Amino acid sequence: MRKAAIFSFVLILSALGSMAATAAVKPADQPRTMEEVIDRVITNENRGNQQIKQYSPLVETYIQNLKPDKELGYTPAGDKYFLGRADFSKGVALVSLTDTNSKGKKIFGSIGNFFSFAMQFLPDGFLQMIFIDTNGFDKQHYKFDYVRREFLGEVRCLVFDVTPQDKSGKGRFLGRIWVEDQDFNIVRFNGAYGGGGHSSWYFHFDSWRTNVQPGIWVPSFVYSEERDLHYALAKKLDFKAQTRLWGYNLGHASQEQELSKILVETPVQDDTKTANDLTPIQAQRSWDRQAEDNVIDRLERIGLISPKGEVDKVLETVVNNLEVTNNIDIEPDVRCRVMTTTTLESYTVGHTVVLSRGLIDVLPDEASLATIVAHELSHAILGHRLDSSLAFFDQLLIEDKETFRHFGFARTPDEEKAANAKAIQILNNSPYKNQLGNASLFLTALATRAKEIPNLISPHLGDRVPVIGDLRASMPSDQKQNPQMITALPIGGRVKLDPWNDKLELIKSKPVGTVAEREKMPFEVTPFMPYLTRYGTEPAKPIAASAATPTDPKTGQSAPGKP
Repeated sequence: MRKAAIFSFVLILSALGSMAATAAVKPADQPRTMEEVIDRVITNENRGNQQIKQYSPLVETYIQNLKPDKELGYTPAGDKYFLGRADFSKGVALVSLTDTNSKGKKIFGSIGNFFSFAMQFLPDGFLQMIFIDTNGFDKQHYKFDYVRREFLGEVRCLVFDVTPQDKSGKGRFLGRIWVEDQDFNIVRFNGAYGGGGHSSWYFHFDSWRTNVQPGIWVPSFVYSEERDLHYALAKKLDFKAQTRLWGYNLGHASQEQELSKILVETPVQDDTKTANDLTPIQAQRSWDRQAEDNVIDRLERIGLISPKGEVDKVLETVVNNLEVTNNIDIEPDVRCRVMTTTTLESYTVGHTVVLSRGLIDVLPDEASLATIVAHELSHAILGHRLDSSLAFFDQLLIEDKETFRHFGFARTPDEEKAANAKAIQILNNSPYKNQLGNASLFLTALATRAKEIPNLISPHLGDRVPVIGDLRASMPSDQKQNPQMITALPIGGRVKLDPWNDKLELIKSKPVGTVAEREKMPFEVTPFMPYLTRYGTEPAKPIAASAATPTDPKTGQSAPGKP
């Protein structure tokens, strides 16, 4: 690695002077020299390593192996998925939610089935990438070379190249760090650990933190990539991986909100002239709704369902469009929620339609979204019910790691077939009836990639997206496809997740203009490039989160905020 040039003392003082000039009042304890800045950075980083131990965020890692393609550059060729809860009480460890069979040390299996010698991936190793160094991040072990100032979103940063000192030991970080210029916290670091040897490998990574509370920057995103990594008798590995962390404030946000609510008691009304008792049918509906509410509340409390927000409203608008145009009147009302995970899945919990964040991410347009929603809405219309025993509250008192084993909302083949037929009927009477060719192209693209991304399309609670069957076969395919149209987006193309409160927002991106075929990357992993802001401030510019943006299927132009 080429080391950054060493600036003269005059230039360093000039940079610091410029920083001070922008502040109205410079606190007395603010650093005045670059050495003092470095001391503050080291102190904050080591303090942050201790503070992170009070949290147990959810950690999701998704890996795609890559294979060369003459036209597209690289395409997926196998994948792995892991979801767990971080446990920092005894170092860097994960408690798996998805791996319910393994005991002891958790490892990924081979990333692809075509290796004669399998490469094993350690989920703990990807979690390690949220730390620069937990054992000696100081001047005795590292050298800091100032590079320049740079904005990451709206956060102005000082940039340093960090290199291990001679004989500082294996596993030290080598790369670049970005330090925000108010409290001097590291908000991004990019590089790799050194000295892996022949028995293990340290991968390159780009790690990001976000400002979730005043003075608190928490690890949120990690992107990792390797090309031409040789191992086991000249075998080669190419992969890209995304790691997301969220759920830092699980349970606390709702508690704080409840305590701050102003409750207004309404006068008691005389209802003696009306019947208050429920009929048997109404009682059953109420009981089923209680089971439904129990499940959604439990999944939200452990971070698998996002709190209600703007994305839910978009889904409910689509449901309303389908109901109104088909004269559907269903009791109780159909609601929509979003699962926070990347895996592509959808399901119904009673009359609540649930789509995963990852599925919404890759859907190219509203018609494709309506197709998935219509399928799940059909389950509710046809009376495919939830297990009513979940209305008993003891059914919810389980450990987090048992969630995927305890809950399951997949439907039988007969129920799926009936829902497909009903969905086609609903769609043909809906505002989306002339756009179903776009949905067909999406489902066809997913079917084409299914063998290469089996873990992405393997559900944990619900059903797989119906890529093969009546739904896709019955839809018209648009033969005059616009070359600029994106049939499916990369992962992260629609929604962003707040790591503190688990709220979801639609990404609002700038148009990208002409999109080359290699830039479409359907269902693929891309780097993270979050637009950083300080807590309490609204971003002044669009937020870019992936290499491709949603486009209108007719014009090929960007259609921000429209799923």
